[in-house]
Parts: sequence; structure tokens; C-alpha cells
Amino acid sequence: MVLEEYRARVAPYVARMARPFLGWRPDRLSGLALGLAAGAAVLAALVRWTTPLLFLPVAVLIFGSGVFDVLDGAVARATGRTSLRGDFLDHVFDRYADVLILLGIAVSGYANPILALLALVSLLLASYMGTQAQAVGQGRLYGGILTRADRLVVLVLATFLEFDWSLPWPWAPSEPWSRFHGLGLGFTVLDIALLYIVIAGQWTAISRAVRVYRALPPSA
Repeated sequence: MVLEEYRARVAPYVARMARPFLGWRPDRLSGLALGLAAGAAVLAALVRWTTPLLFLPVAVLIFGSGVFDVLDGAVARATGRTSLRGDFLDHVFDRYADVLILLGIAVSGYANPILALLALVSLLLASYMGTQAQAVGQGRLYGGILTRADRLVVLVLATFLEFDWSLPWPWAPSEPWSRFHGLGLGFTVLDIALLYIVIAGQWTAISRAVRVYRALPPSA
């Protein structure tokens, strides 16, 4: 998944979606995205003591968080309110949103906490490499096989598929894979998604680091 490549293609649609929010301050949209992510994290954590049906609103909230994270930048550009302070705040909120969502999933009982921790490390490293490129004068890097849009889509799909295996889907087993201990299958859809984030996140971080290193002038 490399959704960043489609940024230019979807820009007109994003601009159209942003029109109803042109009267909003971009930082409020960023705050709303963070609030939705926090709500998703709380519901994901509550799954441990309630029901996996809560994964459905978790998927909806993660999706909503991603939408408003896109709209804040679109509104800022459309209203001429872009600023370094706003860009910084957006990145801060994004990282806290990432951390909260993965912490909620780790507590849910439907994901291996170690995988969740490794996924968090991978996405933070990928993000760090992108901003570090900007710090050394190479411009902000958004490339790689796991951009923020990619991982949000992965988490939306994983939490949606996890919410109720009893739905009448042709491919749905009668119960979560994590309960198939007799078959030695101790993983869930969320585990698979987190494993993908770990591998793709590390690949993205390393590829960004190599790209920036090669672009820098050699030391004397």
C-alpha cells in the first residue's frame, strides 16, 4: 500500500470535502482528529472487558480521525492559514493519535502487546526519518510503503474485520483465530495487521534514511 502516490489525484475531492469546514480553524480540526483517535483507543481497550462488537465503532472513529487529519491541512491551504506552528501542531497530534490507537489495541486482548509495541516503534521511526530529512535540509519525506494514510487504512480494515466473526461472511470462521489453541493458531486479524506495520514501517524508515544519507554531501 502506497497511498501517498495518490495525493495529487484525490486533492480535488479533499478540497470539496473541506468546503463545509472553511469557517473552522485548522487547529480545531487537528484537535478533533486527535479526539476521535482517543475515542477509538478507549473503545478498543474496553473490548477486553466487554465485547468485540466495539471494534466496529473503533474502525469508524479511526476512519473519522484520518479524514479530519486530511481536512485540517486542506482548510489551512484554502483559507491561507498555513503556518509553521500549525504544521508542527499537526505532527504532534498525529504522533499522539498513533500512540493512543496502538495502546488501545494492545490492551484490547485481541492483539499481541509485543507486536503492538514493535508496531509503535516502527511507525515512530518511519515518521522520525521523514521529519529528520527536513531537519537536514532535504525536505519532508512522505514516501515509503507505509505512510500514515497506509497504516490508518490497515488499522481501519483490521478493526472492522475483527469486530464480529459471527457475521455471515463466506470466509469468516466461527470464532476468532486466537481461540484455536488446539490448532496452534494464536493470532488474530489485528496481529497480522500489526506484523505488517512492523515490517513495512521498518522498511519505510530504513529506505528514507538511506535516501537522505545518499542525498547529503560526503563528509570532508
